[in-house]
Amino acid sequence: MGPLKGIRIVEIGGIGPSPMACMLLADLGADVIRIERVESAGLGVERPARFNLLLRGRRTMALDLKNADDVQRVLELVAVADVLVEGFRPGVMERLGLGPDACLAVNAKLVYGRMTGWGQSGPLAHAAGHDVNYLSLTGVLNAIGREGQPPSIPLAVVGDMGGGALYLVMGILAAIIEARKSGKGQVVDAAVVDGAASLATLFFGLNAAGLWSDQRGTNVLDSGAPFYDVYECADGQWISLGPIEDKFYRQLLEKLDLDIDHMAGQQDRAGWARSKMRISQRIKIRTREEWTALLEGTDVCFAPVLSFDEAPDHPHLKARSTFVEVDGITQPAPAPRFSRTTPDSPRAPRALSVQDLGGVISSWRVAG
Repeated sequence: MGPLKGIRIVEIGGIGPSPMACMLLADLGADVIRIERVESAGLGVERPARFNLLLRGRRTMALDLKNADDVQRVLELVAVADVLVEGFRPGVMERLGLGPDACLAVNAKLVYGRMTGWGQSGPLAHAAGHDVNYLSLTGVLNAIGREGQPPSIPLAVVGDMGGGALYLVMGILAAIIEARKSGKGQVVDAAVVDGAASLATLFFGLNAAGLWSDQRGTNVLDSGAPFYDVYECADGQWISLGPIEDKFYRQLLEKLDLDIDHMAGQQDRAGWARSKMRISQRIKIRTREEWTALLEGTDVCFAPVLSFDEAPDHPHLKARSTFVEVDGITQPAPAPRFSRTTPDSPRAPRALSVQDLGGVISSWRVAG
């Protein structure tokens, strides 16, 4: 089930954003066959497959892509697929005999999704890199952190997964739609630098208007403002507050029993440090649980800062089934939601043998 039911995808196994992209596609119903390397040592953090949640929802097959017979097997699969996804440096797939020209020669309607950090072209295209490097180049990393502190390295959610995987998925889906009109496939060149820069469009606009400072931790949305920050509670736990709007900020001060007439004006940047100190002192008198009981569900824009272990048990996320259990492991559920074509619950990865390939090709050919 799912809105992508009937879409057939060949994934050339890699790490980082390309498996995330294929997980998202599989979550929404696409049939994804992941081609694993026969020898995968050194590819990412080694762990049993059931804990590599990015591999969920697909069937996997180990092939030696330096072997001509196995390359031919992949081309036979590509011939009846809608999409191929790969995440190697530029030129690697061409050297394996599986580049865009070779694949489009056997399937003119194929969408060929390429995922890299730097992109398929440009002076750095062939250089090694990781999430922190891509964010550095786009200006995004420089903007993240507190005043007077070095840039803070965010989780790979911002670069690899947000700027990379999500943009690759968007490009693939757009190309599928176009291919069904034109009958022609094409290459989708998704780069983390491009996607991360795109995600920061709002902030480039604020910067151009003179409304954003390069001095990190001094702006409204980067911990500079007292009304958009995290605060430590009496028990050492943390809460987040974000009442940007005046009426919400006034409600927060009422809930905190702080006299607004004795506080600096909300937009008075010269008074932000003083206001933040007063709010911090007030938050320190109660535990996170106590503040949650008082503030959660109100318009003060509040949430407790939860850990990965705590998040699945929050009543709101439980009510929405934001997390599911697969093979005994709690993990995020497929997103977004659909009113009619609801995706199935994810499944753990399942191994296929080379002998199973003929059956897959036959079923894909019938489905196509």
